Amino acid sequence: MNSSSSPYRIIAVCTGNICRSPMAEIMLAAAFGAEGLGAEVSVDSAGTTGYEVGRPIDPRAARRLAITKLSSQHHVAREWQARWFSERDLILALDVDHYAWLREAAPDQGSMDKVRMLRSFDPAVSGHDLLDQGIEDPWYGDHGDFDAAWHQIHGALPGIVEHVRAALRRGTQQQRQQQVRSTS
Repeated sequence: MNSSSSPYRIIAVCTGNICRSPMAEIMLAAAFGAEGLGAEVSVDSAGTTGYEVGRPIDPRAARRLAITKLSSQHHVAREWQARWFSERDLILALDVDHYAWLREAAPDQGSMDKVRMLRSFDPAVSGHDLLDQGIEDPWYGDHGDFDAAWHQIHGALPGIVEHVRAALRRGTQQQRQQQVRSTS
């Protein structure tokens, strides 16, 4: 878990890291910034494959983000690295295939426990089957599919922010308890 000197680290994961996961990364960073948590939380993204490594965000995803004044111009697609299991506090899968892939690749139970479906934080679908929590790949569609992905990600943002806020509170409480024990 993170300490007061290191941020809480989140990574969003999809297939190629050019559509869903960078949208989630940018939207989450903006949500944490709006809540005053930007300095305490770090968000990034990756793909389960290397198909798109080095490429920018899909122009349709960039267009959808730009509608809400979110810039994606610095995004460069990258592939998941196994070391990120230990370096991230929360790993958000954008679809059930990514969820299964990440859980299968997890080196231990602690890493596996970090993997969550992004939409499991959306109260509209949180109690539903994992298949119902996925965000379909908009790459095969049109602007409407990118709008749908944006709305699905957006629905999960408050739940993710609250989850992280609670984790940060727990971390602060644990640090205080450790300080009390070390001074007594």
